[in-house]
Amino acid sequence: MLYTKENRLVFCYDAEELWIEAWGTDSLRIRATKLNSMPNQDETWALKVTPSQPPHIDISQNGGFIINGKIKATVSVHGKLMIWNSDGKILLEEYVRNRKDLLDPKCSAIEVEAREFKPNLGGDYHLTTRFESLDTKEKIFGMGQYQHPHLDLKGLDLELAHRNSQASVPFAVSSRGYGFLWNNPAIGRAVFGKNITSFEAYSTTVLDYWVVAGDSPAEIVEKYSDVTGKVPMMPEYGLGFWQCKLRYQTQEELLGVAREYKRRQLPIDLIVIDFFHWPKQGDWRFDVNFWPDPDAMVKELSEMGIELMVSIWPTVDRKSENFQEMLENGYLIRVDRGFRVGLDFEGPTIHYDATNPKARSYLWEKARSNYYSKGIKVFWLDEAEPEYTAYDFDNYRYWRGTNLAIGNIYPVDYARTFFEGMEASGQRNIVNLLRCAWAGSQKYGALVWSGDIASSWSSFRNQLSAGLNMGLAGLPWWTTDIGGFHGGDPNDEAFRELFVRWFQWATFCPVMRLHGDREPRQPQVGEGGGATCCSGAANEVWSYGNEVYEICKTYMNLRETMRGYTRNLMEEAHQKGSPVMRPCFYNFPGDTRCWEIDSQYMYGSRYLVCPVLNAGQRSMEVYLPAGASWKALSGGDVYDGGKTIEVDCPIAMMPVFEKEE
Repeated sequence: MLYTKENRLVFCYDAEELWIEAWGTDSLRIRATKLNSMPNQDETWALKVTPSQPPHIDISQNGGFIINGKIKATVSVHGKLMIWNSDGKILLEEYVRNRKDLLDPKCSAIEVEAREFKPNLGGDYHLTTRFESLDTKEKIFGMGQYQHPHLDLKGLDLELAHRNSQASVPFAVSSRGYGFLWNNPAIGRAVFGKNITSFEAYSTTVLDYWVVAGDSPAEIVEKYSDVTGKVPMMPEYGLGFWQCKLRYQTQEELLGVAREYKRRQLPIDLIVIDFFHWPKQGDWRFDVNFWPDPDAMVKELSEMGIELMVSIWPTVDRKSENFQEMLENGYLIRVDRGFRVGLDFEGPTIHYDATNPKARSYLWEKARSNYYSKGIKVFWLDEAEPEYTAYDFDNYRYWRGTNLAIGNIYPVDYARTFFEGMEASGQRNIVNLLRCAWAGSQKYGALVWSGDIASSWSSFRNQLSAGLNMGLAGLPWWTTDIGGFHGGDPNDEAFRELFVRWFQWATFCPVMRLHGDREPRQPQVGEGGGATCCSGAANEVWSYGNEVYEICKTYMNLRETMRGYTRNLMEEAHQKGSPVMRPCFYNFPGDTRCWEIDSQYMYGSRYLVCPVLNAGQRSMEVYLPAGASWKALSGGDVYDGGKTIEVDCPIAMMPVFEKEE
């Protein structure tokens, strides 16, 4: 049965009800369920309630259709859904193999449904949605941050779940001219196969996705940002260099590093106090034995023109001064079986439940009283997945539901905790650093970094694809640990080369941030509190020898000269949702070669950036996109676009080309 209701095209058959409605410009939201009514009808998940023009809907004996601008959906009398653009091109076609229509060319006895609701014990469903793979040469981008080197995701099998260094942001941009948001925070799976594209939710009651048609990747991403939200304007201290390490153990140590940067007249915008500056996880305050006068520290840093960021962990130790109160009020994540522990690190801990509004208010009040009131306006919201010692997704239960059903929403609500608290306190242009995100995190000021990654060349390569795909998934603020996180000895010449290449590349990332856990480990300082979490080796730009130091100075100063340009990019991200770093095809969609390039990219629309991704590499081939002339940032030579050239890349220089206006 097909009918219209409240500007929706509705299909019903047996227990299933399918809704198709306009949602934003040139886009449609599709929902389906096998419950007796559509559940949580006001729940939008990643989407904002977005006004749309009334769509054109028509129903005939052969089926029905709905048109919203450039996009059209058709539904057959048997319920098969197809999505078209305004040129009559099929963008998506459900994969259905049955014998309901014997005259259908795809009539088949294998009996596979496009919208499969397989019951779980207890009432929810294991949902699988299937689409035809209409073009084996289709390219898929976005989907968040995964630790692999692939920019094009076609042919890949992706887990829709968060882990340390993995952020599932299920928005895909297709070379066929559409964007697809899997608007379901359940743990699941996405497969971009040559024969079938499928999305799965392991525990849910509703199918929910959003599709947009667009003539270019930029148009698609901007329309997606319109319906999921855009980042605030990046504050001025987000445009320059950030200094961090695991970890400054005392107030005097941190101030000593800040003073040294100023003594050397090096540009620095922000310095970070990492984890275990607290007595116990979940106390959310400074340990006065190591940080005796935070007010004076913040004042001195402010006088030096340096912003202070402080690490927050969502974990609560059973011995924390806040544990019993939070337990009594239901502010902690629960487990369905076993000992109530989420992360066993420096003690058994369980995370605060970010999906609970009262728990969010409770944590913000602690942070407001113990940090924000002292002038600390930037927070490092670590462990945002949240990280579990064992990723048994079926064992954890939140205020909003089971982890299996809604767990991917956690980093959104974690970012929301601080964003809403800071906004209510009168702050604007809010940015906080998080280790994870889901669709919509950007509107809560989430700057995502790529987690606890290896200090290796292969890891370095992975971060390039991760950052570019995050931008296409609607999160323009992204960064990484320069040099990687795990390992790396500043006295090792081999690591110094990797560090230099990473540092050069970071100059052209949205945020330029130095961090890492360097070798060898340092001895424990003091007793009590977090003292047993020892620091890594020194990780300042002068820690790597004079040659490296001079290169770092050059690139720090280069970042400063680009401050105005970077500010303009942040304004574009704020106004339009545009990625700051973007694949070449984003700016040059008509150049077919640009769709094949995955090792160079654009920093905004002006700079073509060519990271040096291999040890010992001293020359490389660079493709210059057609339709422009390109001036080498080093040397000033000018080249015509549409050709491949070979350039030198000595250790002191990473090739960058400026588009000639």
